[in-house]
Amino acid sequence: MVLTRSTFLGSIFRTVKARVLIPPRARPSLLNPNSTSSRFYTSSSPRQSRIEGSVLRSFLPQELSIYRRFFGVIASTSQVLGRSSSVSMYIQYSTTAPTRSLRRRISNRKKSSTKPVLNESKFQETVSKLPPRFTPEELTDAITLEEDPFLCFHLFNWASQQPRFKHENCSYHIAIRKLGAAKMYKEMDDIVNQVLSVRHIGNENLYNSIIFYFTKAGKLIRAVNIFRHMVTSKNLECRPTIRTYHILFKALLGRGNNSYTSHMYMETVRSLFRQMVDSGIEPDVFALNCLVKGYVLSLHVNDALRIFHQMSVVYSCQPNSFTYDYLIHGLCAQGRTINARELFNEMKGKGFVPNGKSYNSLVSALALSGEIDDAVNCLWEMIENGRLVDFITYRTLVDESCRNGKYNEATGLLEMLRDKKLVDRDLYEKLVTVLHKDM
Repeated sequence: MVLTRSTFLGSIFRTVKARVLIPPRARPSLLNPNSTSSRFYTSSSPRQSRIEGSVLRSFLPQELSIYRRFFGVIASTSQVLGRSSSVSMYIQYSTTAPTRSLRRRISNRKKSSTKPVLNESKFQETVSKLPPRFTPEELTDAITLEEDPFLCFHLFNWASQQPRFKHENCSYHIAIRKLGAAKMYKEMDDIVNQVLSVRHIGNENLYNSIIFYFTKAGKLIRAVNIFRHMVTSKNLECRPTIRTYHILFKALLGRGNNSYTSHMYMETVRSLFRQMVDSGIEPDVFALNCLVKGYVLSLHVNDALRIFHQMSVVYSCQPNSFTYDYLIHGLCAQGRTINARELFNEMKGKGFVPNGKSYNSLVSALALSGEIDDAVNCLWEMIENGRLVDFITYRTLVDESCRNGKYNEATGLLEMLRDKKLVDRDLYEKLVTVLHKDM
């Protein structure tokens, strides 16, 4: 039994170690090509024997003992289960391409692993320009003129260690702005912790910059915690203002990439808006447009229309072109072309020019509802106003024209677009292919 176990462990150990170290092209020789259970077997070919011998000689005795104990446990367990001769040690390797998020994390990890190097001569030169007893304002000016953010971070820390010197809001603010703009968020976080540890330090502009760069870094929870610190602060200069809510609204609305996530973040936006109004801050058109946009993205167009009708009556704010653009796009996405055209005409009556997204949405919605002539007229109006027509709008118009039996009108439209050089050759050929397919 001892001999059998020793032989069995030796074969497993040699094969596993050979698989770990042998290049991928040589690994298939370790597997039985006729076996369907992917079990290891011991080959008696001279080439594999040489490989196994070289692999065994390349390991240290300590590593050998560790692996022997490990495979001894496996062998004893397999003998208890009655499968001492069929231990599966094959490891499946993924052949799929890494996802975009995985590649981004790997890239960020590589970037963070490469630490910047401090330019000592430049650092000493900057320090020498400071007066013997420099003030926070003088340090702020020195950091402002310096282009290297890593040197700014070391200059800030060096000043912290100087006797009779204490940082003020201005020096904290410029250091955070320099590091945040350079995406050195770890170093910025260290300075933010210093700001939070001192009670009398901080004001609304400083905390707004902290929240802004945390949202840029994707640290939304950290930004919300800074906001809560502002709300509960006893220092009235640190209380949030309308600008603080603008930064949070924009960050929250930018997180959603579909209607479900937009709906989840919209709950937070609505709570923040209610808190802003309860604290006595009058919402402006930007804050109200954020509500309208959030409701549209989360497919609650009726709530967006409610805010639109309350803007002038309740909040004394007049809707601007962004308000109309959000609503027209949302109504067209739900096929409500009548309401969309009413807002479209009202928008033009006030002197606003719709953006490309509103025009594209309206042209596609009119075409899908069978109003081909109105869609074509809207298309030409869009081109006259200098808005860019996308491929989806062209294709939708061609498809619906053919579906309604207007093949000649669709052909004439494409030829007119080509003659006026409004579409390039590749786009024209794609649209002609779509036209012939529908015919």
